Amino acid sequence: MDDKLIMSNILSSAKGACDLFMHGAIESATPAVHSAFAAVFNDTLCAQNDIYNKMSAKGWYPEAKAEQQKIDAAKQKFGSF
Repeated sequence: MDDKLIMSNILSSAKGACDLFMHGAIESATPAVHSAFAAVFNDTLCAQNDIYNKMSAKGWYPEAKAEQQKIDAAKQKFGSF
């Protein structure tokens, strides 16, 4: 297994953990539980961002430029919000 694949797997795991912690915060029944989930969600989100930045710096995360036509269409569709 190469470094790119390992980092990709770690990033996927971090994204999955963010999803679980976010839903834990949303569904929590008490302020203390909400606070605990929110804190770990924030920490995990920061870690996910660090992993993404490292992958991006190495060219391991594919980034596609958005077409200007699609950007303009989205602005027109959601611009009134």
